[in-house]
Amino acid sequence: MKKPLILVTNDDGITAPGLRSLITVMNKIGEVVVVAPDSPQSGMGHAITISDTLYCKKEKIDNGPQIEYSISGTPADCVKFAIREILDRKPDLCVSGINHGANSSINVIYSGTMSAAVEAGIEGIKSIGFSLLDYNWDANFLPCEKFVEKITKLAIADKSENLVLNVNFPSGINEFKGIKICRQAKGYWQDKYDKRISPLGKEYYWLTGSFINQDEDKESDEWALKNEYITIVPISYDMTSYKDLELLKKWKLNN
Repeated sequence: MKKPLILVTNDDGITAPGLRSLITVMNKIGEVVVVAPDSPQSGMGHAITISDTLYCKKEKIDNGPQIEYSISGTPADCVKFAIREILDRKPDLCVSGINHGANSSINVIYSGTMSAAVEAGIEGIKSIGFSLLDYNWDANFLPCEKFVEKITKLAIADKSENLVLNVNFPSGINEFKGIKICRQAKGYWQDKYDKRISPLGKEYYWLTGSFINQDEDKESDEWALKNEYITIVPISYDMTSYKDLELLKKWKLNN
């Protein structure tokens, strides 16, 4: 049987250890083509490049069998460019990550990792975003790899169309309690701008802040991660609020 074609991308850049870990796992499963940003693109969300040029470079980062390209754009750009310019057929799966840092709760909105997965979903390609709750460049991804392989194989075998999954791993754990199917927890970032002065005497600001979890329900991803579970949240790119849609239909707008 023909091996599945797997498109691999991320938002931490082509040389990120999390991406290299993901490539190692995907090489066990299918034919791998990597199209990733040439520099870190964290927090880019679903941005695409429309007012600048894009550059593509073929890469050889390690000795694996995968084919690799770096793109001077965002994670969403990488998926779009891969489908239109690089791949000779539609991939069976797109995987994004393994991200250095959490993409649980509201973080999914800002995430370049998950936006790449969502972009693939829009194109009708099953996709998974993988993240580890550890921002360190030298984070230990080894405990994640057997679960990445298991979830990936199950996703490929599943008959669902446009399946987009957000998978998060708790950090600092060698033995996870298990895998939980969750919903996105309710939470937000309490932003703060740190005002500083440059050597030239000019004011500038650095975005900081803290995450506020408003959701302790056991079905939420934040609860599960806190309790040492791997979380899987199915993601939809249809942002319609169906509850409010029915409410608005009752407004007397045309009277």
